[in-house]
This record gives sequence, structure tokens and C-alpha cells, in this order.
Amino acid sequence: MAAPRLPQVFPWAGAVVTVVGFLGVLAAQAGMGASWRGGVDATERTELVATGAFAVVRNPIFAAMLTTLAGLTLLVPTAVTAAAWLCLLVAVELQVRLVEEPYLLSTHRQAYASYAAHVGRFMPGLGRLRRISLGEQIS
Repeated sequence: MAAPRLPQVFPWAGAVVTVVGFLGVLAAQAGMGASWRGGVDATERTELVATGAFAVVRNPIFAAMLTTLAGLTLLVPTAVTAAAWLCLLVAVELQVRLVEEPYLLSTHRQAYASYAAHVGRFMPGLGRLRRISLGEQIS
């Protein structure tokens, strides 16, 4: 039995969302300036970026990557693309919560704690960290 055919708006919407997401990745990376890194080096100290897209969400690069893959999933709606999006979501959540946020808190201390209490993790207002004392784990 063949899979049901989706309306033509899905691939077109998927193409638009994919391009917007990809441009968002590029813009967010450019917005980091000299602080852009492909990973976390615990021995290196970069400036805390909290302007531009980072004033709206703490992880605009990852948010845009998820948007890009969501667009691709609309463009090519298969179990594989949906599973790829879910895998990316899990990987990004783990990277941010277990690697990046602890590093940023230990490096930027109260500045990051205050920023993270006001700015959402991947979407505006969602995933803000509660105010924490510097000896606590982040949630």
C-alpha cells in the first residue's frame, strides 16, 4: 500500500523553512564573531555573546539547525527524515545541557547565570534557567 500523498504546500513550505533555517545558522554563527567555536575547549575563554539573535535565544545556531532539518522533513517527509530531526534534537539537548551550559556557567559565572535566567534555550522564553547559586548544577 502506497503512502498517502501530502498536499503540494508541504514541499514548498519545507523548501522555504530549510532555506530560512540555513540562513539562520549562518547569521547566528556570524553573530558570534570571534567567540565562534566548533565545540568547547575548557582551557579557552571567549566572550559571552548576548546580543543579536543571542538576545532572543541562547542557542540560535542549534535552533536554526533544528529549523533547517524540520524544513527538510517537510520537503522529504519520511520516517528517516523525522528520525533524523529527533536524533538532532536529542544530540543538541545533550550537548547544550551537559557540555555548553556547565562550561559557560563556570567561565562566565554570574553573567551567564543572569543571562540564562532571562533568555530561553532554543525558543524565546522557554528553557530559561532558574536563578542558581554558583555551587549548584544547572537544570
